[in-house]
Amino acid sequence: MNEIRIIEVKQSVFAANDKRANELRQELKEKKVFLLNVMSSPGSGKTTTLSGIINLLKEKYKIAVMEADIDSDVDARTISKNTGVDAIQLHTGGMCHLDADMTRQGIESFENYSDYDLIILENVGNLVCPAEFDTGSVANMCILSVPEGDDKPLKYPLMFEVSNFVLINKIDVLDYFDFDMDKCKENIRYRNPMADVFEICAKTGQGIDTVAEYIVNKIEDWRK
Repeated sequence: MNEIRIIEVKQSVFAANDKRANELRQELKEKKVFLLNVMSSPGSGKTTTLSGIINLLKEKYKIAVMEADIDSDVDARTISKNTGVDAIQLHTGGMCHLDADMTRQGIESFENYSDYDLIILENVGNLVCPAEFDTGSVANMCILSVPEGDDKPLKYPLMFEVSNFVLINKIDVLDYFDFDMDKCKENIRYRNPMADVFEICAKTGQGIDTVAEYIVNKIEDWRK
């Protein structure tokens, strides 16, 4: 009987993607382009949050945004209208995440992308698939909204394990939901003790200036 070969396809896919992600990260480092990967559930307030952050940073940095979605160009149009920065829409063809090759394709669609200081990738909205694939980013930001519940870090561990910092959004509705802020932060740090956590309200702008300053420090430390 012939020997049966077993091929771990998923491991092979991740290993190949990690290699390409590291190559992209190194290329961006050489060009001094900071890539920020933003992940969250649909409806958590990613686009509104990013609009607020970008408007505080666009005088200091040249910024571009890549909006990833299964279909439509709603988010790219919204970012462009709200901030005036360059934005493109990436259609994933039904895939629930972006990988390093897709990210590279998006970045290279910008003319002279090396002219940008900061490129922001708004990943496809869900708490599972985007966390599994390294995009080549320098940092991962996760947004968790109050209506989603304080237990999400326990239910979706990888998302919070790979995120460098977490924004807890929609704090203006805390009184209307059974959401324990201290417990949520405890759950996040249970998954990732190194993650920085911020409380924000993207709608009113509360806490956005603190996050913008944090990102500036991230970029400047990385440049050194």
